[in-house]
Amino acid sequence: MLNYNGNFIDQTNLSFSNRAFLYGDSVFETIKVVKNKVLFWEEHYLRLMSSMRILKIEIPNEFTPDYLESQIKKTISSISETFTGRVRLTVFREGEGLYLPKSNQASFVINSFQNEVFSFETKFKTYKVDIYKDYLIQSNLLSNLKTSNRLINVIGSIYAQENELDNCILLNENKLVTEFLNGNIFLVKDNVVKTPPINSGCLNGVMRNKIIELINKIPLLEIFEKDFSAYEIISSQEVWVSNSISGIIPVSQYRNKHFGNSIAKKVLDFLNREITF
Repeated sequence: MLNYNGNFIDQTNLSFSNRAFLYGDSVFETIKVVKNKVLFWEEHYLRLMSSMRILKIEIPNEFTPDYLESQIKKTISSISETFTGRVRLTVFREGEGLYLPKSNQASFVINSFQNEVFSFETKFKTYKVDIYKDYLIQSNLLSNLKTSNRLINVIGSIYAQENELDNCILLNENKLVTEFLNGNIFLVKDNVVKTPPINSGCLNGVMRNKIIELINKIPLLEIFEKDFSAYEIISSQEVWVSNSISGIIPVSQYRNKHFGNSIAKKVLDFLNREITF
């Protein structure tokens, strides 16, 4: 039996005993889907497999790219034959045990959320950010993974709401800029784009890697993966949030500093050209 909010419930009818719920022992991918097309599926799949190996979750033989993609499509097709929206694919370690699992076998859950956003079309509006200082990201390999242990992101998001902010920038233990609450960070100055390296502790984001790949193809733009402090934000001309659902979100204001978005528009245009819907 389980005590859930004061009610005793037979645990055989619930999933509260799974390790994702008990220990955050899981990884997930948030994926954009347009008209039943799973965008950047290969990149999401490879990151998922890499994360499972690092966490020592056994990869079942049936977890092929085709199998998991077919499961996503079965899920969204039950809603609409031309589904557009976002999908969350979560893989968690099966079995019982305390901190030491009794099994390393994997199970998965797929959630879908429908919308009508067909391309990476950011609305260029007021978007205010600041630094979140209460807790720091640790610059190690686990921070690069998209696990379900996202407490800093949760309480940081509450802090942002309480302070009328749209997002917050996270720092690592060296007080260097790492990422945003819900995506990677890019700075732009004089046609040079900069983003923190993976060893800063930032998420190894699918869209982050796509933007780096794309900027290397755009004339007159340069991209560098390099550590920087919060002081460099003030001297930047543009600041972006990047993630797999929105693509690029330009920041309009950090404290008293206001930013432009002309390079962001250019990169978004190139990004949408590379996608066949």
